Amino acid sequence: MDLFNAMRMYVAVVDGGSFAAAADKLEISRAMISKQIQKLEEHLGTRLMNRTTRRLSITETGRAFYDRSQQILQDVEEAEQVAGDMTRTPQGVLRVTIPLSYGQHRLATIIGDYTQAYPEVQLDIALSDRKVDLVEDGFDLAVRIGELPQSDLIARKLGGVRSIVCASPGYVARHGAPNTPQELGGHACLGYSLTGSGTDWRFETPDGPLVVPITGPIRADNGDIIRLAALSGAGILFQPHFIVDADLAAGRLVQLLPQWQSAELGVYAVYPSRKHLSAKVRTFVDFLAAALAG
Repeated sequence: MDLFNAMRMYVAVVDGGSFAAAADKLEISRAMISKQIQKLEEHLGTRLMNRTTRRLSITETGRAFYDRSQQILQDVEEAEQVAGDMTRTPQGVLRVTIPLSYGQHRLATIIGDYTQAYPEVQLDIALSDRKVDLVEDGFDLAVRIGELPQSDLIARKLGGVRSIVCASPGYVARHGAPNTPQELGGHACLGYSLTGSGTDWRFETPDGPLVVPITGPIRADNGDIIRLAALSGAGILFQPHFIVDADLAAGRLVQLLPQWQSAELGVYAVYPSRKHLSAKVRTFVDFLAAALAG
């Protein structure tokens, strides 16, 4: 027996005062309603109403059951309304995980602009280079950089990034600048440990990738730590534009090997499913895509 549907029929009978009125309201047969009410009483093990050929009377138990059933049906209707509103109108908490440095250098202003455009959305941002499990950790979406593994997640490309070789003017003055990628082996190189660039750097060439082994005093899992070390003169770094652009513009870093850079790494918005996608996720992804394309 469909208990919820039976409750709906019972409430309609009490509200209408008869099986005929309930049948008209629900657009089903009177016999169907009578059968469901009988099954409901059998399921509950009690009589909900006394019925004769001319009138219905509700038992004490039936009145109590009616009051609770009416409240439950109202709660379900309100829940459906809330869910529908949230599907159509961006609102509620949106949990997003973003790579630390990319969030700080590239997305912070965009995120602020989004909250002004959609004030009913509250963003809960986790800045981390760790690849989280979106479903298990309760995130609505992630921004990820690089190759994506095969999965059931939906990915939308937002843009791309490339890494370039840089160092501080002080480091170059003391140690000179390499003229080719192969000369990096004689320099202090600062490695990023979450990719292969912790032990080697990969450059894009017309003939394919060029892999150069590197060594140095520091290897870290965060690009900004490496950037700060490079600013102090500790060595050469190979990091994305979004991390070093401001320092290059201010002269705190200088680009080395300008004709050499990494292959482009994609930037993606990743989320569990495109089916029944909430308005807050849809608008946030669209907003990022538009901002990063500009």
